[in-house]
Amino acid sequence: MKVILLAFCLTALAYSAHSQELYVNTEPASNMAAHSLGIRLENQGFFSPVFKNRTTVEAMYGASGKLMLHGALYNSNFYQSNQRFEGGSFYAKYRFLSIDTVQAHFRGAIFGKAAISRNPYNMQEIALEGDNSGVQGGVVFTQLLHKLALSGSASYLRGLNSANDYGDITGAKNALAYTLSAGYLLLPKQYTSYNQVNLNLYAELLGKTNPGYAQSYLDVAPALQLIFNSVCRLDFSYRTPLYNNMQRNSANMYLIRFEYNFFNL
Repeated sequence: MKVILLAFCLTALAYSAHSQELYVNTEPASNMAAHSLGIRLENQGFFSPVFKNRTTVEAMYGASGKLMLHGALYNSNFYQSNQRFEGGSFYAKYRFLSIDTVQAHFRGAIFGKAAISRNPYNMQEIALEGDNSGVQGGVVFTQLLHKLALSGSASYLRGLNSANDYGDITGAKNALAYTLSAGYLLLPKQYTSYNQVNLNLYAELLGKTNPGYAQSYLDVAPALQLIFNSVCRLDFSYRTPLYNNMQRNSANMYLIRFEYNFFNL
């Protein structure tokens, strides 16, 4: 029992020590601890021209120290007046690079995502978070420097026809996505135990382009994050365009998320 408790505490402390990498709108190159399970409940939406929102239930599993898997289900009223089940997605990330020094590290990872959705293609953005069917692949690099973490990613998306009579893609089938994220550990000033509350501040740039269609956007997404007892977190974020000429749902969108982690399963 003492060995199990010690392993839990060490894993939880490691989770807290790198908490500024737990970005709200993007994934870092770092993975969650091996043989750990995370459960997320998320709600995001927009208020204009009418209030619409989406609820996501997501499970994350650290298959090993290098491989992390996600599965998600989506429910929203984005494309109709009533809430309905939209579809799901599967995400995998493999860390291929690790460079560690004192109070700093550098990580590199490749990732892939596949999604299926029952929604029609009536927006110009290819989005695999419930909106569209498609696949995505990319690379992400993350640098931790004491209390500051920086991360950037680039990926390619391919839209696939949705499973309904109105699911044929009439616009861009290909898209390029790019992100740049920064996270700073504001509290605690010094770690004394794993049950201290962490406060992280984030600023993220989220962009996407449809090549050949002159459609693109770049959003800024500030975020606030609280971590309790090193096992659960609460995220708040709001994204708004710095530049936009793409018809989409994701502009001016809030996000609220609760996550709980089970270590050393």
